[in-house]
Amino acid sequence: MEKSIFEITKMDCPSEENLIRMKLGDISSIKNLSFDIPNRKLTVFHTGEIDVIEQSIQELNLGGKKLFTEQSNKTTFTEEKNQTKLLWSVLIINFTFFLIEITSGIISKSMGLVADSMDMLADAFVYGISLYAVGGSLIKKKRIAKLAGYFQIILAFLGFIEVLRRFFETEKLPNFSTMLIVSVLALIANAICLFLLQKSKSKEEAHMKASMIFTSNDVIINLGVILAALLVNWLNSNKPDLIIGSIVFVLVTIGALRILKIAK
Repeated sequence: MEKSIFEITKMDCPSEENLIRMKLGDISSIKNLSFDIPNRKLTVFHTGEIDVIEQSIQELNLGGKKLFTEQSNKTTFTEEKNQTKLLWSVLIINFTFFLIEITSGIISKSMGLVADSMDMLADAFVYGISLYAVGGSLIKKKRIAKLAGYFQIILAFLGFIEVLRRFFETEKLPNFSTMLIVSVLALIANAICLFLLQKSKSKEEAHMKASMIFTSNDVIINLGVILAALLVNWLNSNKPDLIIGSIVFVLVTIGALRILKIAK
């Protein structure tokens, strides 16, 4: 048995962990995967050559590179018994806030909230695919991943069109209070999801460091929407809302392309 340590520079939250798990799921030489999200490290316990594993990780474009490989005497691994329950928990949280944000975004005329709802939906897709894959075949998993990827791209494209329309046409300002309140609640929801998933890893990680929260792309997006809300109110302009919406739609598209790579 060998142990290879990878640095994954763009592994910012548990949704990237699930993407990696899906990508490496059909490599039979892999015996176990251990993720350290705060330090962006992945430990792969495997037999045989590491080349196929290394190539698969690089194909995700998450900044993955192998640090070293060494022999390991470990032969047994304790799987997380509550993994399915936790995945359901974070899926429900993400999907609930997708509904809250897209509804409030449409009502308040905020593209920032609409775009952030798409990011929540993207995470829900990743957790849903992981749940669907439990006990299921790799072919089914990849089929669902492909549908999810294309659906996200379509939604992001429609979002860009709406951003352009609002940029060139006169629109009412987004509702500042709604943007601020909902984005703060979404920030709390993402922090809870990250905490639940990190707490499940081991007793040593039960107390999450503050730095762990603020390296998450999801949390950074939430902070961006909060900043946009403040700027909308301060500048009396909808441009900050449209800018953050565009940025988030780009990130959602990038995430969708990663899912489609897995589905190949």
